[in-house]
Amino acid sequence: MYIETPQGHVIHVKDMGEGKPVILIHGWPLTGDMWEYQTLALLEAGYRVITYDRRGFGQSGHPSGGYTYDVFADDLAAVIDKLDVPKVSLVGFSMGGGEIARYLARYGSGKVDRAVLVSSVVPYLLKDDSNPDGVDAAVFEDMNTQIREDRFAFLQTFAKMFYGVGLVSRPVSSALLDWTFALAIMASPKATIDCVDAFGRTDFRPDLPAFDIPTLVIHGTSDKTVPIDPAGRAAAASIAGAQLVEYDGEPHGLFATAPDRLNRDLLAFLAG
Repeated sequence: MYIETPQGHVIHVKDMGEGKPVILIHGWPLTGDMWEYQTLALLEAGYRVITYDRRGFGQSGHPSGGYTYDVFADDLAAVIDKLDVPKVSLVGFSMGGGEIARYLARYGSGKVDRAVLVSSVVPYLLKDDSNPDGVDAAVFEDMNTQIREDRFAFLQTFAKMFYGVGLVSRPVSSALLDWTFALAIMASPKATIDCVDAFGRTDFRPDLPAFDIPTLVIHGTSDKTVPIDPAGRAAAASIAGAQLVEYDGEPHGLFATAPDRLNRDLLAFLAG
């Protein structure tokens, strides 16, 4: 299905099942289909599962601009309003964690039951004087340079780091890497580039007091894409009452490298 935002942009949505609603928000540079393992587990557990493609990605519209977290939060609000869901749980992976933070800051938690941040960029990735454990700006600049030169080669290389694939380590199959590449190339090149700046430079620290609902933070200790110290650990330390679960040795894409464990943790948390 497609919904139209108040600004006239089109968002592609999948709405499956019945029961308590859960919205799964995807990471960069993928689509809502990245949640395949979690969607199946949640459906089989009796949940209503909603995924959508962020603007500029997958089957949603590919506008020339608007790739900021204020706009992404407004798009999430449009999905929640158009589907008329009651209290919904929000699960955000990587870049998707930022949507949750900015949505709560802009709209409050009146329609949200609980939140899960998985390998999330919240609260702040960029290294500066206030965030010495962050990521150097040169890393994000180099990513955009490589995307401009050969987006396809970059995405294939990036996927290997994303899942922790090395000379010895093969936590996912070559077929899954191919699937990841297929999802990633569906994105607009403009969105792919602009979102590097969005997730790499947006400071969500002022948004954290808006997390006044039960919150679970899950992060891999070997995440080289979004390091755990300025992200998962910092988020859990700053969100009142948040629960932190560290996946020892897991990379960024733990939704695919540790799906059974992630599914168990999600189901336990969502059940309260």
